[in-house]
Amino acid sequence: MKKLSWVIILVLILSSCQDVERMEKPENLIPRGKMVEVLTELSLLHGARSYNKNMLEEKGIAPYPYLMQKYGIDSAQLVQSNNYYAQNYREYGYIYEEVKQRLELLMKKYDSLREIEEKERDSLRNLNKDSLDLPVDTLQQDSLQRRLPAPISRKINSFNINDTVGRQENIR
Repeated sequence: MKKLSWVIILVLILSSCQDVERMEKPENLIPRGKMVEVLTELSLLHGARSYNKNMLEEKGIAPYPYLMQKYGIDSAQLVQSNNYYAQNYREYGYIYEEVKQRLELLMKKYDSLREIEEKERDSLRNLNKDSLDLPVDTLQQDSLQRRLPAPISRKINSFNINDTVGRQENIR
């Protein structure tokens, strides 16, 4: 009896997992390449919004309508396409891997541009310094020399030696 009940339970579990309904391919499905572009841009917009939301609001920038207008899609189409690709997790994984690669490429590009801009700013700062504005003595004393005592010859010139007769003589 126990064996029969386990077999029935097993058959019920296996048969219940077989009827998974898949979403039909939407008529207005966003193509894979365009979906990668949209998700990349969406990631950038989320980053910009979380970084400084107030500035976007002050400037009157609405990120989502901009995204929809730029790619000629609407929010329902984006949701349907996202849901369709999410059902096929392997395809969805490939899409997000491409998005990740694009974001890393953009980050490298902007980092190199930032380095170039910093070098240009530094060189402009150096050009803007006028040589007449510099102090006359621009040499800095070596840190070791600052700690050394003055030479003995200078010290001898400053001493007064008392003679045994009671007269003072200055030694040069």
